[in-house]
Amino acid sequence: MAAPKAVRIELSESERAELQARLRRRKVARGDAQRAEIVLLAAAGLSNLAITERLGVARMTVATWRGRFAERRLDGLLDEPRPGAPRTVTDEKVSEVVTATLETLPSGRTHWSSRGMAKASGLAPSTVQRIWKAFSLQPHRSETFKLSTDPLFVEKVRDIVGLYLSPPERALVLCVDEKSQIQALDRTQPLLPLRPGQVERHTHDYKRHGTTSLFAALDVKAGTIIGSCMPRHRAAEFRRFLDTVEARVPKELDVHVVMDNASSHKTRLIRNWFAKRPHWHEHYTPTSASWINQVERFFALLTDDQIRRSAHRSTAELETAIKAYIDAHNAEPKPFRWTKSADDILAAVQRFCQRTTEVQSNCLGTSESGH
Repeated sequence: MAAPKAVRIELSESERAELQARLRRRKVARGDAQRAEIVLLAAAGLSNLAITERLGVARMTVATWRGRFAERRLDGLLDEPRPGAPRTVTDEKVSEVVTATLETLPSGRTHWSSRGMAKASGLAPSTVQRIWKAFSLQPHRSETFKLSTDPLFVEKVRDIVGLYLSPPERALVLCVDEKSQIQALDRTQPLLPLRPGQVERHTHDYKRHGTTSLFAALDVKAGTIIGSCMPRHRAAEFRRFLDTVEARVPKELDVHVVMDNASSHKTRLIRNWFAKRPHWHEHYTPTSASWINQVERFFALLTDDQIRRSAHRSTAELETAIKAYIDAHNAEPKPFRWTKSADDILAAVQRFCQRTTEVQSNCLGTSESGH
């Protein structure tokens, strides 16, 4: 049996404008945007089958919303009343909770808790939690940030990201840095290991047994690590580490070294070392922007997987554990995949700066109006 002919859709100017607004609106539910797109495509003359193939939805879905719009226009795109008890929390109450969360603070505290907001609004804590979840509000969380003030920030970002995304031919890109002052810590009581129903436990206090510094170079393309532990992290130690790296890289390749602005990286000793090797090229990260140096990601993995939960009775024991971790990493190396272009990064920084400026301007305006 042939499928029934699709209902013809003709839109008024106001209906078309509303449907297009729903399609563009960032915070509209995905289902509402999809319904609007189905109707717009139907009005453009596409068949149900063509719309199904274009949007990747069921043919019955297309036919349903096309038919409901033809029958009840924009009202037909609304959800039908659902079974069960009616809502007891009004839209006005939801708006009140969201506004209070964003614009007020509880007395004597820095942020709202769900119980505090429940008491202030007259709702149950679980209701407050559902409202916060729906609007992606997390008052208990706080993050830190720091903006680079480097006058060459844009140029350095484009230079280093260009190396990651499009490395030069017959060249090696190395991310170099040191993780300094790694402490050899031993817990004051024996570790209680993991068992069914019980997480691993250790004492919060510890004994210090000295420190070591790890110098590391990450091969961006291969994902392998060249690492060396030394008792100090001066320019002399950095020079020795560069000698180690040089001995392990092919002589015929140009080497591009990404590193930060630490004073030990810019002494006369280090400048002379690079000057004698014209096929080695220095690339300095912007100040306060260590996130762009990919070896920092390896240091984070090393901390999480080996250092933070371990116990070492000497620096020699700590260095042995670090070497074992590097060896295991190099046995199955997995390069970090850099996905953001320089334009994406700079656009994100610009948006963040604009938002920061707006918040500061609003705070300043509020302060002045209070006086």
